[in-house]
Amino acid sequence: ASGRVLRDNVWGPMEEDAARRDFSINAMYYDPTTQVVVDYHNGIRDAKKRVMRMIGEPAVRYREDPVRMLRAIRFATKLGFSLDQATLDAIPRLRQLLEDIAPARLFDEMLKMFHGGMGLQTFEALRHHGLFHCLFPQTDELLDSPEGEFAGALIAAALASTDARLSENKPITPAFLLAALLWHVV
Repeated sequence: ASGRVLRDNVWGPMEEDAARRDFSINAMYYDPTTQVVVDYHNGIRDAKKRVMRMIGEPAVRYREDPVRMLRAIRFATKLGFSLDQATLDAIPRLRQLLEDIAPARLFDEMLKMFHGGMGLQTFEALRHHGLFHCLFPQTDELLDSPEGEFAGALIAAALASTDARLSENKPITPAFLLAALLWHVV
């Protein structure tokens, strides 16, 4: 236990590595030799409170990597946590930054969100926070229209089915999910 960790193939002190993490609950380290949890950013306190808190100034961190907004929703939904106010408040102001993210990276994050077993809840949270529009703008606009009720029901059923299949260890495919999310606009 030299106090150094590997991150992105660059060695550095744990404290520096912890500061590069997104959220306080993701910046804790366990030292198996001493059986001590090293917690530089009050992650234990936040985990006990079931809250996700961005390390540093959320607006700055979202500008560094806008995908952190999606990760905030994904982790909070998956863990049943809430977002602290500062982490939450920056999202509506900065969500347009996701427009400049490579489609392949957004696709990868979308799969993690909708294939993690909490797809339906994640979808609802993304819609609530205005982030679904960044992934599927035409579908989002349709869902907000008078004709969107049936599309919303189809998407909800597809996501619930995917979540159920995951809970039963059955195979899933991105094609099914994309078909449901894009059916009405394509």
